[in-house]
Amino acid sequence: MPTYEYECEKCHLQFEQFQRMKDEPVKTCPACGGKVRRLISGGGGFLFKGNGFYITDHRSKSYKSKEREEKGIPTKKEEKKETKAPAAKKTE
Repeated sequence: MPTYEYECEKCHLQFEQFQRMKDEPVKTCPACGGKVRRLISGGGGFLFKGNGFYITDHRSKSYKSKEREEKGIPTKKEEKKETKAPAAKKTE
């Protein structure tokens, strides 16, 4: 539910009212009973959380592999090859 800002035309009191969008606007000042008008506010800020909000989240596979090569980071295939090195044979 949004918070609306109001200002009294008589006493110039500014106040906020937390109400549903479908509710009728406040018409009287809670302090003096004068007529109020709803102010236009900048709205609330919002945050993007999670994956998919940055351009780097949607890079192609070829771009990612080229970037890894330039930085000298082994690719996933190279990492698998290194971990599957043959075991040393035992001699008796």
